[in-house]
Amino acid sequence: MILMESSSLLQQIQNRLIEADDPLLEQIHAVQRDGERLLHRLNQQLLSPMEFRETLGELIGQPVDESVVVLPPFYTDFGRHISLGTDIFINRGVMLTDLGSIQIDDHVLIGPFAKLLTVNHPVSPSERRGLSVKPIHLKGNAWIGAGATILPGVTIGENAIVAADATVTKDVPDLAIVAGTPARIIRYINESED
Repeated sequence: MILMESSSLLQQIQNRLIEADDPLLEQIHAVQRDGERLLHRLNQQLLSPMEFRETLGELIGQPVDESVVVLPPFYTDFGRHISLGTDIFINRGVMLTDLGSIQIDDHVLIGPFAKLLTVNHPVSPSERRGLSVKPIHLKGNAWIGAGATILPGVTIGENAIVAADATVTKDVPDLAIVAGTPARIIRYINESED
């Protein structure tokens, strides 16, 4: 039931400004409050890998494949708009701000303290308490380096690499390596590279 509600919520918040007094914010905050107990369990209790995956699955509203490894602490501000493929590794301290939806495809690696942020605020001071959301998509076999930041609306291509501490503001093509702030392509990977 909550998964269907959050899916409907996602449709309602996409492609528009959510103003500070919008009634949808109460729905958003209710989902966040529901997730706090599960986040506390993930980050404060010693769980077996199976217990961790089950709790994470409850948080995101879908089963987590046994090939997925997430090391605590794990952070999210919403939880219900995260989609995980298989054979994913998420290192310690990763933050998924997922209100706008984060899709992580198969074989993705995410380094420690990386941040995936789907929420932004308007530039105008009079509207700044509002928010807008755009999805993030990490395609198959992408590698996100330690401390990297992926901003709203960005797709990271298949087999691409985001260097440590990079800030990615626009889409990264397949097989590209990006670095810096803002991230720029520094080269492409030859698929036969060792």
